[in-house]
Amino acid sequence: MRKLILLSLLLFGAGNVIANVVWFDGKSPVTYSLSGKTDPVVQVALEMFKSDLQQVTGMMPVPSKQAAVRIVQRKGTGDGFRIHIEQGCIVVEGDGGRGTAYGILELSRLAGVSPWIWWGDLVPERKTLLELPDDFATEQHPSVEYRGIFLNDEDWSTRPWSYKNYEPGPEGQIGRETYRRIFELLLRLRANTIWPAMHEGTVAFFKVPGTKALADSMGIVIGTSHCEPLLRNNVGEWDMEQRGRFNYKDNRQAVQDYWIERLREVKGSSNNIFTIGMRGIHDSSMEGYRTEQEKFDGLQQVIDDQQGLLRKYVGAPERLPQMFVPYKEVLELYEMGLRVPDYVTLMWCDDNYGYMTRYSNAREQQRAGGAGVYYHLSYWGRPHDYLWLTTTQPGLICHEMQEAYRHGVRKIWIANVHDVKVAGYDLELFLDMAWDINSVTEASVSDHYRAWLCRQFGAEVGELLFPAMHDFYRLCGERRPEFTGFTQVELDKRIYPRGLSPVTLVGWDAREAGLRRADFARIQAAVLEARPLVRPELSDAFFAAVVYPVFAASAMNRKILGDSVESRLGYEEILALTEQYNALAGGKWRGLMDAAPRLLPVYENVRASFSPQKPLPLFMCDACNYDAATDGAQPVQMLGHSMNAVALPKNGTLTYHFKVSEAGDYTLRTALIPTQSVDGGDIRYSVSIDGAETVHSLKEPFRSEEWKQNVLRGQAIRNQRVTLSAGEHILILRALDEHIVIDRWALYR
Repeated sequence: MRKLILLSLLLFGAGNVIANVVWFDGKSPVTYSLSGKTDPVVQVALEMFKSDLQQVTGMMPVPSKQAAVRIVQRKGTGDGFRIHIEQGCIVVEGDGGRGTAYGILELSRLAGVSPWIWWGDLVPERKTLLELPDDFATEQHPSVEYRGIFLNDEDWSTRPWSYKNYEPGPEGQIGRETYRRIFELLLRLRANTIWPAMHEGTVAFFKVPGTKALADSMGIVIGTSHCEPLLRNNVGEWDMEQRGRFNYKDNRQAVQDYWIERLREVKGSSNNIFTIGMRGIHDSSMEGYRTEQEKFDGLQQVIDDQQGLLRKYVGAPERLPQMFVPYKEVLELYEMGLRVPDYVTLMWCDDNYGYMTRYSNAREQQRAGGAGVYYHLSYWGRPHDYLWLTTTQPGLICHEMQEAYRHGVRKIWIANVHDVKVAGYDLELFLDMAWDINSVTEASVSDHYRAWLCRQFGAEVGELLFPAMHDFYRLCGERRPEFTGFTQVELDKRIYPRGLSPVTLVGWDAREAGLRRADFARIQAAVLEARPLVRPELSDAFFAAVVYPVFAASAMNRKILGDSVESRLGYEEILALTEQYNALAGGKWRGLMDAAPRLLPVYENVRASFSPQKPLPLFMCDACNYDAATDGAQPVQMLGHSMNAVALPKNGTLTYHFKVSEAGDYTLRTALIPTQSVDGGDIRYSVSIDGAETVHSLKEPFRSEEWKQNVLRGQAIRNQRVTLSAGEHILILRALDEHIVIDRWALYR
């Protein structure tokens, strides 16, 4: 049903008409029409929209020739959509099936429905009126072509929850209905791509009946990780007894036959991205090749042969989405001159902790296949896993992705998540930027997060929560909850049982540990203050997204840093909170949250000793508190220990004035975000005091001990001895290379 309400305001005898288009009047259901031929994903989105509006209005939308909402699928490509008002009717026009689906689900957002309605238990608020201004119009197009997730390290969350609870089935199977729910979330977040779960013990995606057909019907593109060529899951699908070694040098025909099986299976489906190249089954180097030249020649043969297989069994390779991931030793081979077809997308990776290691150079930015990014929001491996909570600082995600986009990385963006529900805000931030790169900048991250809290829980709750949750991200930036024990994984098993170091000594002294516990206590108090203001039907959503991460992280800090009583209570609280999480929504999430992924020492009922008391700085200065800065200096909100670290362009400077009362020797400590060199070169900055300049480099060998400490504490620290006279001094920090981000500096006596 459609109504047009006209309110007339008369000013000085002239009539100015303000009109709203009402698409729900509180009496009759929302009406819609669907014009012409549409892709299956449009019907999927329409059913989601109808369910959404039934929750919002209490009435199921109905089709009508005189509809309030008219939906049209255009023939275009690119996933864009336009919503506008035409003769009192809301018109949704989409480019292809996905664009139309995104447009339909944009109406759900306009009706107050969160993308997390199912995964976050975000029950929408009931409305008696839905209206839009009669000049309303929005036209949206994606900034990145393929946007999605890699469901990885799923062993302690998605996988057990799926086969034990949500849809009981064979051990290790993430079922078809689980994937349906994941695909629905991707559509709501305007994403279109997934690399399915692939761990040992997880049933391979293509072995789960109906999953690929479901993905096709929902417009979801299937790809695979860097070590899974041509849509095969080697861990779950390569049978060594039947096929022999996964060795292209000595067993080439068997490997090719294996790839051909999958290519024949997906022929005719357009929703595929083919990973090319080859690694070992368990993400190791290719078997059978020993010298660098042998590896180079072998990988080149693989890539060339794969192009022939694609042409023979699927179609012209230059018209097929393909990607190549220069990762670990493969990057070294690529830089030796490996020939990767121009139409193949180069996928660049972070260092597993959120710091990008490479962007496309000027030559690579001219490639027809463009570039992509594979970015971790969770990780299993050295120096330490973070598979419990998702606490990557929003400012880091924003800055690294903005930099990637500025370097032409615009073809594929994939976020590694162990579970989509736990990934929460960080995942939505990543995908919001992939959809519209201008939606979040380094100067607006805080506004984006505040708006997210307000949308999820209401404006009053969001505004009250924001300062506390901002501080939560600061503390997690100083040390993730999983890193609180100052332990490491994948160490020498001859020295450490299971290769895991025990919790013994932390890097904080007693004063620092006390301040940290007190900060968490204040955040908890703010959460408790906001909790009564949350609508009752959102209590489960609030617990999962706010209470659990805040209270569990606080309990972890008390367990590690408190006295014996606090420590025991902290341990018990984590167990109780986790039990409560898994009982939410009548047991809907039973098995999803694990209080001790991989049973690492940090999760045990243990406490640590403190470091000896550290010297206090004479003063500490956040980088953003500069006296002068050159053009291009950009403070990045919600990044660093300062939560406002400053990114500098090459040759950019920050200038500070400071004063000391006594002449003598001092230590100047500079702390930077532990970024990586993104051009294969160095990553240097200089420190100049009164004209005397010292050059420092942040470059560290991957997985060196210093690199490990950098990513664990979220800072790269450099100390230098300086001799100062009494009085005023000038400090200048200069970026000598790209990707320099300064957090803070301090002076010690």
